[in-house]
Amino acid sequence: MGQIKVTPCDIKGLYIIEPTVHGDNRGYFMETYNQKDMHEAGLDMVFVQDNQSCSTKGVLRGLHFQKEFPQGKLVRVIKGRVFDVAVDLRAGSETYGKWFGVELTEENKKQFYISEGFAHGFLVLSDVAEFCYKVTDFYHPGDEGGLAWNDPSIGIEWPELTGTYNGSASDEGYTLSDGTKLNLSDKDKLWDTLENTFKFN
Repeated sequence: MGQIKVTPCDIKGLYIIEPTVHGDNRGYFMETYNQKDMHEAGLDMVFVQDNQSCSTKGVLRGLHFQKEFPQGKLVRVIKGRVFDVAVDLRAGSETYGKWFGVELTEENKKQFYISEGFAHGFLVLSDVAEFCYKVTDFYHPGDEGGLAWNDPSIGIEWPELTGTYNGSASDEGYTLSDGTKLNLSDKDKLWDTLENTFKFN
């Protein structure tokens, strides 16, 4: 071990992982994933798929979760800067409905591990961001659920974002501090609050 630093977050099941970066005047090298190091740190997940996305400034993706086939996610940014968020949806958890956020950048090279049972989303703070993540289960069509990114009962403090909650997940009226408009997918604008999403469960 010694190639990674693993820091548990305030919510059980969330971890910040920092790799050892070897740099000189030519650039740098690092291991972005080493199963042995992860196991020695007590993280025994098995990943089955790698995903990558590219988004422009002001894009907010989330908050997404899987209904029947939950995924653990190891996320990182290879270009740009994002604020990444996980919300605890585990029934019976003492931190149910609580959130944790971390800034992930190409410079800090931090990774964020999100165990199964969380909703996940991120806000792009740079002109462009390339986002990579490993998952512990395959994508299952039709299994995605979501929550309103601005649900006041969760109270996520998205950095550099201003606007007033109007009772929906719409991005209307929200901007970053430099005037960039918030940009959500049509689907993400329609998610409901935590209470309404799970009130019949």
